[in-house]
Amino acid sequence: MQQVYGMYWKEMAKLYADPSGTGANLKQYAASTALDSAETDAKRAHGQNLIYTGDVVVGSPTVTQINLDQKVPSASLTTCLDISQWQVLDAGTKEPVPLPSSRLTKYVITSVVERWPEGWRVIRDEPQGRPC
Repeated sequence: MQQVYGMYWKEMAKLYADPSGTGANLKQYAASTALDSAETDAKRAHGQNLIYTGDVVVGSPTVTQINLDQKVPSASLTTCLDISQWQVLDAGTKEPVPLPSSRLTKYVITSVVERWPEGWRVIRDEPQGRPC
């Protein structure tokens, strides 16, 4: 499941970098709220003529809760997400967009994954609003 989580963030980076929104295969790694939120947020950014380039670095996810004995097995993961190398650019000029200096670029995020017939899927991401 940790490998799926890392691939989820690789596909997220592709989604935000592509103004057409077609360059990512996020559905292979996400579903439910996580997929809907990512697609909506990326579409909003692209509608503002913004793209995100660079890498998202996922720390070592720690399983904080696991429920394998239920109808849809699930687990909660906590990790440090590092977006310090993820640049927000104007899609037309490719120039960096100014961002608040107080924004967190390395923060704790908690996610829920479920095991679907096709494999593990991220269904929810919850940034915790604190640095790591």
